[in-house]
Amino acid sequence: MPPVSPTAEPGFQPFRLFAPAKVNLALHVLGRREDGYHDLDSIVAFADVGDWLTFTPSDAFTVTADGPFAGALPEASGNIIAKAWEAARGIAAARGLELPPVAVHLTKNLPVASGIGGGSANAAAALRGFLQVAGIAAIDAEIASVGLRIGADVPVCLMGRTCRMQGVGERITPIDGFAPRPAFLVNPLVAVSTPAVFGRLGLARGQRHGDGIASERDPSAWRNDLTGPAIAVAPAIGEVIEKLGKSEGVTRAFMSGSGATCVALCEADAPAPALDPAWWLARTVLG
Repeated sequence: MPPVSPTAEPGFQPFRLFAPAKVNLALHVLGRREDGYHDLDSIVAFADVGDWLTFTPSDAFTVTADGPFAGALPEASGNIIAKAWEAARGIAAARGLELPPVAVHLTKNLPVASGIGGGSANAAAALRGFLQVAGIAAIDAEIASVGLRIGADVPVCLMGRTCRMQGVGERITPIDGFAPRPAFLVNPLVAVSTPAVFGRLGLARGQRHGDGIASERDPSAWRNDLTGPAIAVAPAIGEVIEKLGKSEGVTRAFMSGSGATCVALCEADAPAPALDPAWWLARTVLG
């Protein structure tokens, strides 16, 4: 996995890290394991839109936030950044290092609970930043394993590049030569619960479901097995996909993750789709 940015000296200068949106170009559910988790096979790419985290020396660990979606965040005690802080403290202590107090400021540009990994990306950026402050300059397998305990998408967000993600998120293989893809991200501003969507899928423990990804290069072989269950939870997702699919210059419209964000792959010069002005819309490049 790639190293984090250069190690900060004691009494570090404030710095910022980007937490990009994570898009599932494919999300095949292979089945449900006996332990209750679902086996997945997914192709993941990252957008050039996302949140920002600023790290500043402080007398105590704090998390503050601004941005268009800051009001939807949980309290600091339950925030995934606080979980990353505790995880980083444990990693640093195990390596004989000290993590001094840090004030984290999150600029929340991505919708919350939206299927594009905003929370996981925040946790990954926070973990990288805290480890940088502690003097740990590379993300190794142990750190990735700790990230998995924070959230299933945290390891892939730590990698931060187009890849194939399998299992519950622990098996990650980079995909080389992935051509950047222009796209629109659209969310009807309906927060969708991932457990509720998987619940609608209705798999019993030990039950198999679908086949894995046949080709990492052929989008015609890709699907998102959570689309139907997500539309049952939030019908607006179906409306978004339908409107995007009919928009000029759009080559493929689908849902990311467990929703409600939908993706329109498009031609580079495609005009912005005509949608409900209350919906969140972002032009981006994936990859």
